[in-house]
Amino acid sequence: MANLADAIRSFYGSGLSHQEFFARVERALENEHASPARLLDILGEENARVPLPPDVYAELKERIERRAEATQAFGGEETRVQTRPGEQRWTQPPGVLADNDDTGAGAGPDPDRMKGVGDTLNGRFVLEECIGFGGMGTVYKALDLRKLEASDRKPYIAIKVLNVQFRGHPKSLIALQREARKAQMLAHPNIVTVYDFDRDGPMVYLTMEYLVGKPLSQILRAPGFSGLPFPQALRIVIGICRALAYAHERGFVHCDLKPANVFLLDNGEVKVIDFGIARVFHKTEEDSEATVFDAGSLGGLTPAYASPEMIEHLDPDPRDDIYGLACITYELLTGKHPFDRMSASQARSAGMRPARPPKLGIRQWRALKAALAFERAGRTPAVMEFLREFSGENSKPVYAALAASGLTLLVLTVAGLGYYLASRPDTAASSGASTESAEQSSAPEETTATAPPQAAATQPTTTQAPVPVLSLAAVTPVLAQVPCSALMATLDDGELEVRGFLGRRVGTPQLKKMLSAIPGAKSIDIDAEPVADADCPVVETFAPYWKRNQEAGRTAVIRTRGRNGTLTEGESLIVDIKTPAYPTYAYVDYFVLDGSVAHLVPNLRSRAHQAPANHEAAIGSLGNWVIAAPFGSELIVLLLTPAPLFDPVRPEVESRAQYLQLLRKQLAQMADKPGAERIVADFVQITTRPRKR
Repeated sequence: MANLADAIRSFYGSGLSHQEFFARVERALENEHASPARLLDILGEENARVPLPPDVYAELKERIERRAEATQAFGGEETRVQTRPGEQRWTQPPGVLADNDDTGAGAGPDPDRMKGVGDTLNGRFVLEECIGFGGMGTVYKALDLRKLEASDRKPYIAIKVLNVQFRGHPKSLIALQREARKAQMLAHPNIVTVYDFDRDGPMVYLTMEYLVGKPLSQILRAPGFSGLPFPQALRIVIGICRALAYAHERGFVHCDLKPANVFLLDNGEVKVIDFGIARVFHKTEEDSEATVFDAGSLGGLTPAYASPEMIEHLDPDPRDDIYGLACITYELLTGKHPFDRMSASQARSAGMRPARPPKLGIRQWRALKAALAFERAGRTPAVMEFLREFSGENSKPVYAALAASGLTLLVLTVAGLGYYLASRPDTAASSGASTESAEQSSAPEETTATAPPQAAATQPTTTQAPVPVLSLAAVTPVLAQVPCSALMATLDDGELEVRGFLGRRVGTPQLKKMLSAIPGAKSIDIDAEPVADADCPVVETFAPYWKRNQEAGRTAVIRTRGRNGTLTEGESLIVDIKTPAYPTYAYVDYFVLDGSVAHLVPNLRSRAHQAPANHEAAIGSLGNWVIAAPFGSELIVLLLTPAPLFDPVRPEVESRAQYLQLLRKQLAQMADKPGAERIVADFVQITTRPRKR
């Protein structure tokens, strides 16, 4: 029976389909007796030997962690978890370590042997328990012999031992030491204290404050969890926001904010952990010659909480943390991930949009939705701006850090009065009259400042004209006049949301200006992919059928497997399609930059294109289509019709202009026949680029 390493190696050269490959991995996992930490180490070793595609690596990592959750009742994302003092989590993985007796007979201790429970690091730290693991390392509860000797009342620390792919990097210790010095600057009540980085033989490790409590992920993954009341969720969010704001002010970006990295202490405090770890693997600022680490490919980020920019390996930005914060906030309120734990790039390609949490106020939902934006430019720029809007405060806060106490004062000026929130989350969210008012409803609605009674008595009464009510009937004609577009409008408690595709010659600012002229249109949210002028005839041809598909709930779907829709020269073009709940004939057309159109389905080599109801298929999985020049943005269209459009089948590649002219003619003829209302379409836009030479 193949072990996990053999199963992973079968990805290349075995001829297995993705489904067969993952089935083999599952069988290997069922027969593995190693700890979850060791299984992740095996995955890291194999990925370091022959790099796996990022999506395959992420899927393997998630499967290992899910199995750990099922067998250990312990979250797979955890990195420093001790739910109760003295509670044993895992013993040392069998078969990984040599005998702990370093003084025994024979050849003597192996200097490259990895240490584990029962061993001592650098003659000082005794590893007592394995209390957590994650994609970047294994965490131990350790006894500090120096503290014990000094009769310290808290002799325990946490030690995170980095995984093999980080240990093997020649400059890992240099980079980690630099980040340790920076992390020591983050002295804040809501951030775990980092002590130092060090090495014992091949082991590179991080020492930090030992915490007693549980990770937020353990709460979110508990059976039956369906969300917290707004005041309780806000209390946790405040703690996270304070930690992030403090770090961002000092130039730090967490880069791996997720529920497992938010720790709820038994005393009620909120701590954000793993600051500095993920950040260092992107770049080292102090040494231009230091090797750049790739946290994404090495498992240093979690796809479900990583912003699209993090997945694309762009330079870190505070807005990356805000995306992860928004995902966590959504889960706190609903018990569900806003995008079903899909990565941001996958969710964007699939056209997913988060549903408004029940009972969440308009202002709070607007704040949360802005923080969940897929595009960095449209995302909330600052953590405290998100907190101000999400908590429902009416005025801009002013912050003052008190270095002596380490507390952060949040000063809110409302009607001339100062309200002060202490930095401890239990004080900020549960003390005084503010909590009593918050408890009266599960989520605050829009708040309105009330004038003092004396002032109110002196103000003259005025009659205001009624505010126009915005309706889709007023919006639809405006959108219909926008050239080179396929746009869909919805109303959410008075907020106008427009999504789809929009020609660059029009642009979002111009569209917003047009919509703002509609009576009652005050809050407008536009999420439209820009389309090149050359693709305007394509968009205009399929727009009516795209809109029909959107109105029906997007029953037809096409998406690419490229990361964030980006494909590199030499890669196979693979698209996944899903058809509606009725039989159709499928047409998949790739509109190339050179002015041609390639018919992926049907074509002279693959004529079959009749699809049953609710059919799902992968187009190009056999490597039929390979990315080549010219490079840029291109459209791929899925068109579904109740009857065939062409007889005989069109040539594999032809002129786009001639094809669109003929297609419009065929669709017009079909419009007068029964079933015409079932013609639907979906688009996906890809970006192709040359391979690095």
